[in-house]
Amino acid sequence: MAQVTYIHGAAAGEIADWLEAHLSAVLSRREGRVALTIPGGSTPFPILADLVTRDLDWSRLDFWPNDDRIVPEDHEASNTGKMRALLEPAGAKVVGLTEESEPPHFALTWLGMGPDGHTASLFPNTDPQADDAMQVRRLTPDPLPAHAPFDRITFTMPALLKSDAVLFTLGGSEEKLGVFEAAERGENDLPVARLLAASHQPVTVFS
Repeated sequence: MAQVTYIHGAAAGEIADWLEAHLSAVLSRREGRVALTIPGGSTPFPILADLVTRDLDWSRLDFWPNDDRIVPEDHEASNTGKMRALLEPAGAKVVGLTEESEPPHFALTWLGMGPDGHTASLFPNTDPQADDAMQVRRLTPDPLPAHAPFDRITFTMPALLKSDAVLFTLGGSEEKLGVFEAAERGENDLPVARLLAASHQPVTVFS
């Protein structure tokens, strides 16, 4: 398991500062395109709205959603549609997920986490495995979240961990922080615990 660094109480702008610094460093030391995978849900979009105002070479950045609800992109529940609306005007490319997607090596895997320990759409009922032979799966959460009762498409653990670094944003939730800390200590077998156990990258957590 990688070393985990916690940063407590950061506002959206401070997380955008961290992302700007990380992406600036990667863009400066690499040529060509730089890929990262990012979460949906409510937490990341205020951070991304701040980030798009920053002076980055957006034309070289490819954003892949970690997962999405299986709905049309113009549906209000579509992560990909919201990402396109925010990031593509800045010059970035957003790559939608399909079951045939071949994820690249990511400069950053940015993840959220639910109170049940799910990350991306790797819910406890889906029994995610660190050695999954597939990169992308179509899954049905059980129970289906009331606010988004849809099947999902998601990167698997091997795809998410094909990355230089991992970032978690927990949205300021003490409940989520407690679940995450227990997962880091190996006190549960939730999806986030399995991912952390298989991770060898530096992991930064904004709580």
